[in-house]
Amino acid sequence: MTTIDLPAPHTDDLFELRFSSTARGARLAQRLASHRVHTWGHRYGSEVNDAVSLIVGELAANAVTHGLVPGRDAQLRLVRLTRERLRVEVSDTRGERMPAVRAVLPSGDEVAGRGLVLVAALCQKWGVDERTGAPGKTVWAVVVTATP
Repeated sequence: MTTIDLPAPHTDDLFELRFSSTARGARLAQRLASHRVHTWGHRYGSEVNDAVSLIVGELAANAVTHGLVPGRDAQLRLVRLTRERLRVEVSDTRGERMPAVRAVLPSGDEVAGRGLVLVAALCQKWGVDERTGAPGKTVWAVVVTATP
């Protein structure tokens, strides 16, 4: 597993939020991510805002469903890497349950397994790293925000 060494972002280029490991907390993370991306110039309803909102919604839902440790919060982190790229990170405290994209979409009867396929389709790249400074993992995605 490789960890990408990111430069320290300017405070205006960083948004962090701890949210409760509940469905309500995941919805709040999604809404606040959409709001932050809007303040960064990617208006509500824009392709970038919708992509980030969907990615955060899926990763936050996964964190509270599969990464839940009672009494522990999850964390959202958005970083503007450059004018052309934005990194979304959602961390939880269950490091032994690592996500993976299925090679094939699940059949119509299955109710789960499509979320990370959606994430992969909406971002430039995504991955999972061990969480630094705390137990668990961080699932991240890089979204292209402008044509270079």
